[in-house]
Amino acid sequence: MTRPPIPVPLAPDYTDIHNNIVGLLETARRAAARSVNTLMTATYWEIGRRIVEFEQGGAERAGYGEALVRRLGTDLSARFGRGFSRRNLQQMRLFYVAWPATKIWQTVSAKSAAPILQTLSGESSERQIVQTPSAQFPDLPTLAQALPLPWSAYVRLLSVKNEMARSFYETESLRCGWSVRQLDRQINSQFYERIALSRNKAAMLQKAEIAEPGDEFTPDQALKDPFVLEFLNLKDEYSETELEEALIQHLAGFLLELGDDFAFVGRQRQLRLDDSWFRVDLLFFHRRLKCLLVIDLKVGKFNHADAGQMHMYLNYAREHWTKPDENPPVGLILCAGKGTDEARYALEGLSNKVLAAEYQTVLPNEKLLEEELAKTRRELEARRGVK
Repeated sequence: MTRPPIPVPLAPDYTDIHNNIVGLLETARRAAARSVNTLMTATYWEIGRRIVEFEQGGAERAGYGEALVRRLGTDLSARFGRGFSRRNLQQMRLFYVAWPATKIWQTVSAKSAAPILQTLSGESSERQIVQTPSAQFPDLPTLAQALPLPWSAYVRLLSVKNEMARSFYETESLRCGWSVRQLDRQINSQFYERIALSRNKAAMLQKAEIAEPGDEFTPDQALKDPFVLEFLNLKDEYSETELEEALIQHLAGFLLELGDDFAFVGRQRQLRLDDSWFRVDLLFFHRRLKCLLVIDLKVGKFNHADAGQMHMYLNYAREHWTKPDENPPVGLILCAGKGTDEARYALEGLSNKVLAAEYQTVLPNEKLLEEELAKTRRELEARRGVK
């Protein structure tokens, strides 16, 4: 029998060096996250600039913009993976249009901008800057100085059509250090419109500086932002909570043990709808039914919003993930809450009732899934000492 290691007595000032190293690592990770985000933003602005510049290169290219973006989306996705779809490239183009070259040069430091402005012979019209050869533009680190917000913040700002409101939200994001979550909340609450009507604007601006619980964006969250993961072509396999992670992992193994009908496709599969990101917890293919099985786990009680979200997933899966010879996908919602474990199939979207009946016959019984879910949750909570 192996004896446990004898604890080594620590120096009285161990806490100091531990806290110093923790602080150093946190600072370094924040700096890394900011560096990746600003370089990504600068790169996307430059891509947008080059697309617009190409489109404006001559009359023979009129109307070629949509075909160009579609072709670039296909070729760049094949070369660099996710993140360069037609929609994403269109956003990069819109990004450049909303933050044109003339606006960028105003915010670049005088030292960095001087050689460029001299090259342009003092001419500052946007048309002349747009037609300037790419070699006369600053490098990405210099360009990043003029675009200090993360890319996800600029994506959110692009949805604000009023230019004055967009500029206001951008300025306040920089002044107050808003996270993307804070920015999103202020836009959704029409903060710009409300402050325009307020008689005490200073008080409202001061109140907006205060972050709410959960607003803080940690280094881990910044580095696992879907936009960053796409830009770096990394896989995203993290879960929101340890309990969800363990339940998902166990359920994947449980379904595979039920028989060879289930083929594992993916975990934490990302999908993007408009400017929002979602993750499908588990994705299986059922060989006998010839369809995808979309599984979503909720730690808590079932509600109608869960059903609506699942149908949104199924519509997306039917359009983007289903092969021509496959049947429509089916959804499985698993809700793991104390005394309220549920398992529900979403079958309403199937094309005919015969197929729905076949699904109910072949797929695992909901009661069986509920019992397995409850048993697994109890075991995990007991192991972690959760009361």
